[in-house]
Amino acid sequence: MAEKLRTAIVGCGKVADLHAAAFVNLKESHFTAVCDTDKQRSDNLAAKYGVKGYTDVAEMVTKEKIDVVNVCTPHPVHRDPTIAAMEGGAHVLIEKPFASSLEDCDAMLEASGKHGKEMGVMCQRRWYLPSRRVKDAIDAGKIGKPVFGTINMLGWREKWYYDSDPWRGTWKGEGGGVLVNQAPHQLDLLQWYMGEIDELYGLWSNLNHPYIEVEDTANAILKFKHGGVANIIVTNSQKPGIFGKVQVHGENGASVGVQTEGGAMFIAGMTSILEPPVNDLWTVPGEEHMLEKWVRKDSEFFNSLKDPMEYFHERQIEDFLQAMLEGRRPLITGEDGRVTVEIFTAIYRSTRDNKPVRWPLVPENKGDFDGRL
Repeated sequence: MAEKLRTAIVGCGKVADLHAAAFVNLKESHFTAVCDTDKQRSDNLAAKYGVKGYTDVAEMVTKEKIDVVNVCTPHPVHRDPTIAAMEGGAHVLIEKPFASSLEDCDAMLEASGKHGKEMGVMCQRRWYLPSRRVKDAIDAGKIGKPVFGTINMLGWREKWYYDSDPWRGTWKGEGGGVLVNQAPHQLDLLQWYMGEIDELYGLWSNLNHPYIEVEDTANAILKFKHGGVANIIVTNSQKPGIFGKVQVHGENGASVGVQTEGGAMFIAGMTSILEPPVNDLWTVPGEEHMLEKWVRKDSEFFNSLKDPMEYFHERQIEDFLQAMLEGRRPLITGEDGRVTVEIFTAIYRSTRDNKPVRWPLVPENKGDFDGRL
């Protein structure tokens, strides 16, 4: 079994630096190459990390014998580089969300099966200590069956944010707004905690960003197959950017929760995290007194990190590389990533049709980009 995997990045925009640093640091990785359709961007990132730069994915994977490709392109253009990488023989780790459409999700999953290559989706907030503590409590039965979940994510995006890249705030370039770009981490945690979804009713709006095409606010009610329910409230319309919380309430009356964002939401390559992630709710019988200790301990650990976002990106990338070396599945798979795409697609369709959307979801070909237009 190989001790190192030859790794590469496709898409040399703002988030690529976080991923490149992880590939340089991890012992399982021999960081080899980068690729971007913009030769200048590719050359710049290649020079920074002392690797080779390419503008064609297939050429890069073949010439450099790449084992793992990390796709960091804008959301609507994950499909083609992912399939090209797998056709060349590489496993693929994809920046969130998995894709902006179910059609792209299914094309990538089909290619994964055809070529026998694994896929993962970046959701590094699952590695936050308080996030995993919530999951462990649910799995251990400490709250009984999870019967009610909530996402409350109140954030803000200034005009300069949307002006920072030409694809931001557009249906074609971004695939959506707060649901597709800012909320996937929370959507991922909710479905990880609550289980399989049965039905969703949702609404989206653009409340105070008239210069963008996409939604800045969305709400939804979900019903799960085991009988639980959940509420989703996500927005980029609340100044100055306050928090992001995922909470789960159990059938025995106990509740657990994590605040993943505090102070303002992180923007890759543009801002840093203002507050450490912490458990903000914990009423498990006999453990109520632990909350203050955990908040202090987790905050101290987080604040001790030189670059928290780099650290947690590194933890997920490490899991993916180890999974490939060990012949196992990564913690977060392409199938997991599809669930997040199902959730935001269901909200778009529900708003369009003014009715609940039932699972399973399949791609549509109505010419309206799954209800967005």
